[in-house]
Amino acid sequence: MAENKTPDILYTIVDEAPELASASFLPIIRKFVSSAGITVGTPDISLAGRIIATFPENLTDDQRQSDDLAALGELVKTPDANVIKLPNISASVPQLVAAIEELQGQGYNIPSYPEAPATDAEKEIRARYDGIKGSAVNPVLREGNSDRRSAKAVKNFAQNNPHSMGAWVADSKTKVSSMPGNDFYANEVSATISAAQAGDAKIEFVAADGSVAVLKDSYPLAEGTVADATFMSAAALGSFLAEAIEDTKADGTMFSLHMKATMMKVSDPIIFGHAVKAWLGPVWDKHGDAIAAAGGAANSGLGAVLAAIDMLANADEIKAEIAALDRPSMYMVDSDKGITNLHVPSDVIIDASMPAVIRAGGKGWDEAGNKGDTNCVIPDRCYATVYDETINFFKANGALDVTTAGSVANVGLMAQKAEEYGSHPTTFEAPAAGTIRIVLANGETLHSHEVEAGDIWRSCTVKKAPIENWIELALDRQRLTGSEAIFWLDANRAHDAELIKYVQPALEAAGKADLFQIMAPREATAQSLKTITAGNDSIAITGNVLRDYLTDLFPILELGTSAKMLSIVKLMQGGGLFETGAGGSAPKHVQQLVEENHLRWDSMGEFCALSESLNFLADVKGNAKAGVLGVAAEAATQGILDDNRSPSRKVGQPDNRDSHYWFARYWAEALAAQSDDADLAAEFAGVAKALAEGEAAILAELAAAQGPAADIGGYFRPSVELKAKVMRPSATLNAIID
Repeated sequence: MAENKTPDILYTIVDEAPELASASFLPIIRKFVSSAGITVGTPDISLAGRIIATFPENLTDDQRQSDDLAALGELVKTPDANVIKLPNISASVPQLVAAIEELQGQGYNIPSYPEAPATDAEKEIRARYDGIKGSAVNPVLREGNSDRRSAKAVKNFAQNNPHSMGAWVADSKTKVSSMPGNDFYANEVSATISAAQAGDAKIEFVAADGSVAVLKDSYPLAEGTVADATFMSAAALGSFLAEAIEDTKADGTMFSLHMKATMMKVSDPIIFGHAVKAWLGPVWDKHGDAIAAAGGAANSGLGAVLAAIDMLANADEIKAEIAALDRPSMYMVDSDKGITNLHVPSDVIIDASMPAVIRAGGKGWDEAGNKGDTNCVIPDRCYATVYDETINFFKANGALDVTTAGSVANVGLMAQKAEEYGSHPTTFEAPAAGTIRIVLANGETLHSHEVEAGDIWRSCTVKKAPIENWIELALDRQRLTGSEAIFWLDANRAHDAELIKYVQPALEAAGKADLFQIMAPREATAQSLKTITAGNDSIAITGNVLRDYLTDLFPILELGTSAKMLSIVKLMQGGGLFETGAGGSAPKHVQQLVEENHLRWDSMGEFCALSESLNFLADVKGNAKAGVLGVAAEAATQGILDDNRSPSRKVGQPDNRDSHYWFARYWAEALAAQSDDADLAAEFAGVAKALAEGEAAILAELAAAQGPAADIGGYFRPSVELKAKVMRPSATLNAIID
């Protein structure tokens, strides 16, 4: 982002499959939009790019790069922002370590990640890396609330071409298990900050002897902010997990843990570590200290533990003890490779893993690759009820009929780091028995909890302006659609009760209270499923975490994927952020490309976001040609769906690169056929003709590239040249585009 003038569109450099796809799609975008005088910039928010930007001091001039995430974070607070944001890695510690090692191997003189920092220098390095960990990107860019829904063309296609759905039976043993108490839900307290309370608060730990340690010395709380605090008991969590393992064994099902250790990058890895320890039970009690000393941190997953065991002199003894454990079957990420549900915290992400189980009729895969029912363990109850109710609904009613189902759109509260997904800097593991409290600027104690060593305490906030904007967006979407509209808020949960104090008066002041319902997540889930089963539509108006969960759950059930959703963030200062869907199984896509030179990533999300971005330029900036390009891009998207030009899964079949050819062709044909802009029609008539006449040669060149292994020069930091060579193998197409 070194340009003097901000480009008209910023198309982010990201990670994994969507970034590989960009090497093919971006040249097409630039070719077409340049005809309207539109410039496209490419800020680097990839994991590798963020690491490089964080450690410039030991790098060469050629290696250094600007902190594009910080620059974008400022831009989205202005009316000029027009950002197409592709999915990026929300790095767990194992991913972060792998990216660092790859960069070091490429000649970047950056420090290793200190798992257990001892010196001040190591602690400073660790702090800088912790700023990159987890969902470091989204909270910075999301300066607006979320409007996610399926594009009409995508929904029509899904109904006419239904994806596979597993059969649900009433006696399925699949279920959700959660803590009965002493979790985040049970212990939550919340308050809305008054003018007298506003200011720079502190979070403190008060030890049993009365000594005070400051956990966070600057915690700004503005008037109108909803501020929460809660904790999960480590002892209660350990007991629950041990009981869940025994319960799974008694049921004869598979054990599976469903967390989001990438977004909740402090709390969920700790919970994940407790699950690893519970699974190993007496083996960890006996050998845990030695395993941890060898680098096998439980929070990093069973894979790290097993790797550390291999380094110990008594490895065979420990492995024999693990083999002798009386444990149920384990839900597997990859049965062929022995990758279990507990291997890596970032391998099983709840918003993707739970919909996958539900779509499959409640089935998962065990160690032998056999399908079976599973105990879905979601320790905290705040949102587990959504999945529990969904499973109950399908047990009673059978799988969703995709051909007739309606849609659940989402209006999500996420601006300015709203709610739990913004709580990383204010989540702590209690160092000992004592009290953790929030002390306001005026000296008042806002919230206080008595904790034991190892308890997980967190505070999160949501500011007044994002709440009011969220309600306005909900009113707008309901007015435009006339759909059922539900605020998914639980009056019995402390945080939600504070939000309801904002919502109800705002709806009454607008004279629209009768058009909206307020329901706890369980009841809202049941109502929404009933609505879409009847073929009607619903709008789920939710907080930040539910926004993330539901915009995977319902699209995966309705469309077969969450990557094809329209995801529009109406930035609060007037700009636009257009997100392109979920990353999903992007790592497996990269693996297949490297092994077989076949990329099955579907760019439908990028197609939809591009149209919205161009329409935004037309509406906000008065660029009429951008509007023509946007309408034509929508026609191209419809063509991809109508003619089934999306990528196939198997090598030798059309892949992502083929879909880009067809999108370019349909886009050019739509521009040539339109009558709103004669110059664009004339220019693209020739492009459309060349693309049509070159069809046989282009498709043959694309097909010929598949099969052999592909060298892209790196996973986290692929070579620009090698990536382009792999993703642009058609000389005929390149000649037309370039």
